[in-house]
Amino acid sequence: MEITELRNQIDQIDAQLVELFKKRMDVAANVAEYKRENNMKVLDASRERALLQKVSELSGEEFEDYTRTLYSTILDLSRSYQHKRLGTGSELSAIIDTAQTNTPKIFPERATVACQGVEGAYSQIATERLFKAPAIMFFSSFESVFSAIEKGLCKYGVLPIENSTAGSVKQVYDLMVSRKFKIVRSVRIKIDHNLLANNGAKLSDIKEIFSHEQAINQCSDFLASLGEGVKITRVENTAAAARMVAESGRSDVASISSRSCASQYGLSVVSPAIQNNGNNHTRFICISNELEIYPGADRTSLMLVTPHRPGALYKILSRFNALGINLLKLESRPLPDRDFEFMFYFDIEASVYSSKLPQLLAELEQECEEFNYLGSYSEVV
Repeated sequence: MEITELRNQIDQIDAQLVELFKKRMDVAANVAEYKRENNMKVLDASRERALLQKVSELSGEEFEDYTRTLYSTILDLSRSYQHKRLGTGSELSAIIDTAQTNTPKIFPERATVACQGVEGAYSQIATERLFKAPAIMFFSSFESVFSAIEKGLCKYGVLPIENSTAGSVKQVYDLMVSRKFKIVRSVRIKIDHNLLANNGAKLSDIKEIFSHEQAINQCSDFLASLGEGVKITRVENTAAAARMVAESGRSDVASISSRSCASQYGLSVVSPAIQNNGNNHTRFICISNELEIYPGADRTSLMLVTPHRPGALYKILSRFNALGINLLKLESRPLPDRDFEFMFYFDIEASVYSSKLPQLLAELEQECEEFNYLGSYSEVV
């Protein structure tokens, strides 16, 4: 038999499948109405397990796995359609609507903002990109930034969350699991690392270099070229490293820091732009205790815990696919009190004005073990 004839057969079968799928979805709509009238949840886990077992038996051993995969997708789509039919009148939707109404139409130019580090830190640069005239409070740790906001010492905090070459800032993600906060904006800044030393020092003089671990990783090629005779010491912040060098007065130590730290601490640039990749950017998030949603918000962040069973994450990802929502980032972090279980962090591309976003949130809220909406915001580039 020719390939054309085989494809014609498949086309005919597909036409029948589409008609049957439409009939099934019509029945699913009627099921949704019944659930509305009887105050029932969309997800009926026992019914789905029984159905999957039934179709597996009907399909026979050869096609059992394929059939379960097919019907798992069909059930996901059915639930999504039921949610759409029932509407998204959830408590979270009301909270988001209220936040949009109550948030000022323009992002503030002045605010008290918490940052990790000291004067000259990249967090300071990010803060000054977000706010025209911020009053910056510096803290020694990321945890202290969260605490400052929780205690009401400041309204906002700015934290690095990922770098284009070194990856995610794991410590910030771990803190995000346990702390309550909302993201109100993000900013992406270009990172140019420089080797700074006291005036008169030459590269051949340097025996020890101080910097933050992320900056060290981002400059690994340059550091490797210096040979084993140079000691690399990790400190809490790139700006703190520059200050240490300045205060030491020594000519045999240097820091990997921003160029602004050179003028801040009276240092010289021994080697400029020493990062591995010239296209080196870091994303910072601006967090607050209160949910604020400013006009133009087109990015949403979520944290959730899925049921601890095979295929649970796939079912979540299928929601994005079914609604045509682009996934910008997926990060997993272990839950500290559970063995081999994870909290998943998502950045999705979805306008806060889109009808698809409240539908997605309503579905995830019902079907995840834990669900946390972190905010909808725009990113400054």
